[in-house]
Amino acid sequence: QVQLVESGGGSVQAGGSLRLSCAASGNTYKRVCVGWIRQVPGKERERVADLYTTSGHTYYDDSVKGRFTISQDNFKNTVYLQMNSLSPEDTATYYCVADSMCAALASQWAYWGQGTQVTVSS
Repeated sequence: QVQLVESGGGSVQAGGSLRLSCAASGNTYKRVCVGWIRQVPGKERERVADLYTTSGHTYYDDSVKGRFTISQDNFKNTVYLQMNSLSPEDTATYYCVADSMCAALASQWAYWGQGTQVTVSS
C-alpha cells in the first residue's frame, strides 16, 4: 500500500504562487511515479504534472507549462508542485497520486491523497 498526504493549498490572488507538498510512504515500487491531478466540481479530472522518482522525468499539461514545476526531495520522500502565475482557472482540488507508472487518465492511478483546495481569486 501507499499513503499520500498533501499540504500547502490555500487561497491566493491571481498572479500569486503556492507550493503543494505530497509526503509519500509505503511500497516504493508502487509509487515510482508521483503526480498531481486536479478537479473542479462538474468537470473532468485533469492531469496536471507528474514525475518519475527514479529518473526525474517529468510531464506537464500544456495549461501549466512554464508556470508549474514538479520536484522531489528523496530524503523526505516528498514531491512538490510549485505553482506560479496562478489564475482563477487554476482553482480546483488538487490530488496527489502515485502508481508504478505514470498514467494519462485519472482513472488509471491507483493511489490518491485526500486532496487540498487551491482557490485563486481575480
